Amino acid sequence: HRSGGAKLHIGDIVLIDIGCTIADYCSDITRTVSYGKPTNMSAPKVYDIVYKAYSAAFHKGAVGVVCQDVDTAARDVIAGEGYGEYFMHRTGHGLGLSGHEPPYIVQGNMQALREGMCFSDEPGIYLSGEFGVRIENCVYVSADGLKSLNAAPPDSLQIIE
Repeated sequence: HRSGGAKLHIGDIVLIDIGCTIADYCSDITRTVSYGKPTNMSAPKVYDIVYKAYSAAFHKGAVGVVCQDVDTAARDVIAGEGYGEYFMHRTGHGLGLSGHEPPYIVQGNMQALREGMCFSDEPGIYLSGEFGVRIENCVYVSADGLKSLNAAPPDSLQIIE
C-alpha cells in the first residue's frame, strides 16, 4: 500500500487514491480497477471481499456507535475470508481541515460517533508483490446512519482499457 514507480501493464490492478481541498476542507477517495483483464485471477474475489467489508463498515456506522465497532465490522469480513493479516491499517480516519484527523476508525478507539462527524470508510487487502485493493469513500454521520459524500463505489472490479 505504497506508491511506486512501476510501469503499467495490461492486467495490472491499479489503486487510485486521490483527494482535494475545497474551502479548506479535505476529501479522500480511493478506487481500484484492473487495467485490462486482470492477470491475477484472485483479484475480482479480493475486490468483492473488500466491497463487502466497506459495506459492513458503512452499515455499522451510526450515532453512538464506537469507532472500534465500525473497524471491527470491516475487519471481521476480511478475516472471515482468510485475509485478515493482509488488512494492515485502520478502516478510516476523520476528514475536515486536515486530511487525517480524529475520529480514527480503528481498534482501541472507544470514541462514540456523533452526528456531523466526517471520516473515510476505506478497508483494504494488500498482497505484497501481487496487488492491493482498497475502496474508500468520504462519509458523514447523520441521525439516520452514515451518508456518503461521493458516488457509491462499483460493486465489482471494473476493467478499464
